[in-house]
Amino acid sequence: MSDPRAFLSFDYDHDQTSKVLFAGQCHQDSPTPFTVADWSSKSSLPQATWEAEIRKKVGNTNMLIVLVGEFMATASGVAKEIGFANEKNVPLFGVYVNGATSSSTLPKGLSRSTVIPWTWQGVSDMVDTCMKLGKNA
Repeated sequence: MSDPRAFLSFDYDHDQTSKVLFAGQCHQDSPTPFTVADWSSKSSLPQATWEAEIRKKVGNTNMLIVLVGEFMATASGVAKEIGFANEKNVPLFGVYVNGATSSSTLPKGLSRSTVIPWTWQGVSDMVDTCMKLGKNA
């Protein structure tokens, strides 16, 4: 597939700026090897509606990219999105943002070995890897 689709998972309360910057650098004319669409909910939804919508959106992508910030442990929605990816056999990886490091707490379901610093070469390499895993294999 020449244009992989990625779902961005992030801590809404703490990492919105990083999400905007990450997605902005992934626009159509950038050198990044994938497309990011902003499928986040634009309004507050009842939990069951949110879960159904996000489960479907995650299932329609090639990978889930988790933007791992310093306060990720409190982001319950991120853990659910990771669970949806696992249900749909969608490969995932994480990218450290906002001062998070290898000692930062990770959300449930995200392996430390799949979280990388934010460099475009590293992200590109992980995208290539994800395109050979799970539902993409």
